Amino acid sequence: MTVPQINGPRLLTSLHVLGQIGALPGGGVNRLALTDADRQGRDWTMARMRELGMRVKVDAIGNIVGTFPGSEELPPVMMGSHIDTVRTGGLYDGNYGVLSGLEVIATLREAGIQPRRPLAVAVFTNEEGARFQPDMMGSLVYVGGLALHDALTTCDADGVTVQAELQRIGYQGSAPVGAPLVDSYVELHIEQGPVLEQMGLQIGVVEGVQGISWTEFSVEGQSNHAGTTPMALRHDAALVAAQVTVFVRELSQRLGGRQLATVGAVRLSPNLVNVIAQQAVFTVDLRNTNSAALAQAESELHTYAQHAAQAEGVHISHRTLARFEPVAFDPEVVNLVEQQTQALGASYQRMPSGAGHDAQMLARICPSAMIFVPSVGGLSHNVREHTEPADLQRGAQVLLQVVLALANRSF
Repeated sequence: MTVPQINGPRLLTSLHVLGQIGALPGGGVNRLALTDADRQGRDWTMARMRELGMRVKVDAIGNIVGTFPGSEELPPVMMGSHIDTVRTGGLYDGNYGVLSGLEVIATLREAGIQPRRPLAVAVFTNEEGARFQPDMMGSLVYVGGLALHDALTTCDADGVTVQAELQRIGYQGSAPVGAPLVDSYVELHIEQGPVLEQMGLQIGVVEGVQGISWTEFSVEGQSNHAGTTPMALRHDAALVAAQVTVFVRELSQRLGGRQLATVGAVRLSPNLVNVIAQQAVFTVDLRNTNSAALAQAESELHTYAQHAAQAEGVHISHRTLARFEPVAFDPEVVNLVEQQTQALGASYQRMPSGAGHDAQMLARICPSAMIFVPSVGGLSHNVREHTEPADLQRGAQVLLQVVLALANRSF
């Protein structure tokens, strides 16, 4: 069988059309989960699925699954990702995986090819976690890793629940969560980092996803006058936040390897130039491909934070925002991605994913893998996020060849 070729211009057009929904002045996209812009993006995507003759269902957490029938009634080979963005997102993060999946369906349909197994394309709810935590919420509920009730009662910063917003935008569906059962899952994504571009490579064959630990710390000190309070008598919440910030950078350098550490959000109160901070609330993001190393980083972080708080005479507490163990993808599916990349004559390397993805959740229930394409400048979660058209088309072609091989295999 001759494998058909992806229609690159059509794929690019679809990315730009979807990117107009929630478009920011001067470029980029703001389509936070379960906002009006997200609803419009969902409406557009579902309409495209129906144009392709797919059966479309929405489940109780708002996940959308469109299915293209196979010649046999078997569990589908699934593609997909997400279409929600961060507040200053780009055109490709998540959207590329969904729309490439639809382009695969369009290409096979035009070529008159019906695979043995059905092909499904999923749009998972609240992958980014920018509005509701944890991130990858929809796929986590799909695989049974988070109770539906707990997800639906999660609130955003304004106290609005996931369920209320799903109902408001009309996307709390009636399909059972976790259906259909999935044969295998392949997610195409931009790298969101600089490695492929710096090495001059075209495809990343993703072997797994590093573990992620998100912690929010709250420091309670004492507000006082910045000009009259001696340094030795201060209980400065901001100081402890700053000390922990420096510590996590030093921790990552000391542990080395693939250890990453980031303080990404800091709020001070009363946040005035001439007042010692009474409260500091900040987040720490730790990541590592090694489970034991990640646990060590967490332990050292918490020990240091307590010592810093005691030394300053303040109280510190913490809560876990998200915690995911490192995930290794299915070796056979990873090997298939490598084989199809080689068949296409593309340059590549095997690599881990630095960011979390829905694929790491699907890996709990079915053989899964990912395909990366380069990100120009390593930029993502940025309005200047960009991947060259040739790379976008090439990645979609690898996706097509991989899922077609999975769908037509005899076992």
